[in-house]
Amino acid sequence: MKAFSCPDCGKSFTLKLNLIIHQKIHSGEKAFSCSDCGKSFTLKSNLIMHQKIHSGEKAFSCSECGKCFTLKSTLSNHLKIHTGEQPFSCFDCGKCFAVKSNLIRHQKIHTGEKEFSCSECGKGFTQQSSLNNHMKIHTGEKPFSCSECEKCFPLKSTLIRHQRIHTGEQGFLCSECGKYFMQKSTLNKHLKSHIAKKVFS
Repeated sequence: MKAFSCPDCGKSFTLKLNLIIHQKIHSGEKAFSCSDCGKSFTLKSNLIMHQKIHSGEKAFSCSECGKCFTLKSTLSNHLKIHTGEQPFSCFDCGKCFAVKSNLIRHQKIHTGEKEFSCSECGKGFTQQSSLNNHMKIHTGEKPFSCSECEKCFPLKSTLIRHQRIHTGEQGFLCSECGKYFMQKSTLNKHLKSHIAKKVFS
């Protein structure tokens, strides 16, 4: 029997001490703060777990690939890469994700929410990584260089696309006529010619 119940949410506890600890969630009290960064926590156990970030302790290792993690929850999320488990699906497009945070980030594409904006030009982005890539336009940073011609690019994806010039690889096939194209954008333009032929024929 759980004799102690929370007046705020009705959750019950066997011990009064557990109820007192639980009630801090509702009061917002965060009595345990990190001496390294000042971040505060409701529970001491959460603070202890957090402090492992600063100590560099990685006690949880993956039995599949040996990669180590600070938190057990992070290891659990990582293991889904090996199992292929993707329990979180998008209601809008059906795309599935291993981690809930990745689904939440993805859903911003559908809502149009752009919480990351460029301080230089004001352009908005749904993801921090997209903003980071965009910022290279303003800084002029081009960290990816071609081993064949030494031409430099701001994005790895742009370098990979460029390298097809040297390899002769043409990776995008037209399903209508079988013609190959080096860039997807060129294939998309080409496909419009087939659509136009169908409309006017």
